[in-house]
Amino acid sequence: MEQQGTYDARFGERRVCVLIPTYNNAGTLGAVLEQVLAYTQHVIVVNDGATDDTMAVLARFPQINVLAYQPNRGKGIALRRGFRYALEQGYDFAITMDADGQHYASDLLTFLDKADKSDPAILIGARNLHQENMPGKNTFANKFSNFWFYVETGLKGPDTQSGYRLYPLFAMKGMRFACTKYEFEIEVLVRCSWKGIRIGWVPVGVYYPPAEERVSHFRPFRDFSRISVLNTVLVTIAFLYIHPRNLLRFIFSKDGLRYIWREQLLAAGESNGTKAASVGFGVFMGIFPVWGFQMLIAVVIAQLLKLNKALVLIASNISIPPMIPLIVYGSFLMGRMYVAEDATWLIFSKSLTLDDVKQNLFQYITGSITLAVAAGLVAGLVTWLTLSVFRRKRAAAQT
Repeated sequence: MEQQGTYDARFGERRVCVLIPTYNNAGTLGAVLEQVLAYTQHVIVVNDGATDDTMAVLARFPQINVLAYQPNRGKGIALRRGFRYALEQGYDFAITMDADGQHYASDLLTFLDKADKSDPAILIGARNLHQENMPGKNTFANKFSNFWFYVETGLKGPDTQSGYRLYPLFAMKGMRFACTKYEFEIEVLVRCSWKGIRIGWVPVGVYYPPAEERVSHFRPFRDFSRISVLNTVLVTIAFLYIHPRNLLRFIFSKDGLRYIWREQLLAAGESNGTKAASVGFGVFMGIFPVWGFQMLIAVVIAQLLKLNKALVLIASNISIPPMIPLIVYGSFLMGRMYVAEDATWLIFSKSLTLDDVKQNLFQYITGSITLAVAAGLVAGLVTWLTLSVFRRKRAAAQT
């Protein structure tokens, strides 16, 4: 009991609670609570509209905090309301665990040791996805989720679907979320990463009962569809705004330009031609008229052509907001050679017709492609000449 009291005191000192959302888990909830209470009394259970004997089970544990409502709203709502309630109770961190008995309470201490206000992070309990009784569909779904999480954040992780997590509630205060079901656990990771909250992983154990004993409220078609829609939205936002924003922040940071010059342009390992082609192709894609998708297409093609992806991405940011008016105007100027009558200013006409719009669009598209080719060639040539001079000087200085 003394050890239990020591653990509980540590939870209190660090303002950490255990948050358990539950929906019709009366068969396993009691055992889960007994195991958790062996470590801490700082427990919050969110009864997400259960219709079984959940309230009778909870009545056996008067020492825990219970947040209950009707009807069932989904795991996302349960977690969001649980986070808000935990903050109201004065907690800075919440360790979430499922009520189905898959998580081991002993792993709570792993999360507790990592609860640090000076380094706020969401920590995910990484499971062994190859152990006995692990459903094959779970392994596939997790790899699927890991891939899209990487596309949306640039972070690689072993397990993005585990519900055993430590959340820094104080760092997430004021954030608003849209998702209400299982997909919330993806949204919260991606958006917290975008906000600058660190995402990390710690190893945890997991128990998967035989198939005939499992209780799952996941509806494969409906929930997978919701997750797919969410990933589509997140990927679009990531490539339209988040990735360009992060790259620009890096480029104009204290050491960003120095890194680009020394570690990407002057560094050995690639020829002047490859580096020049990477810069030229990046500039080409930054101007090419596929607004919003330049970076995504650029990365894919750069991978296929074995170009320097970092240089391609950096150069493609020629289309940053201050440059966009110049690029658009330059595209119209270039497009004049393809039309009989200049359509640059037709967009401001009070008597704009459909034919005018078509002419305006044709001039812009043909002009932007021409500008993209010309600017890409110039950027590539300037890069090649610059590297030829500075690399030769660096080589001479080292001999």
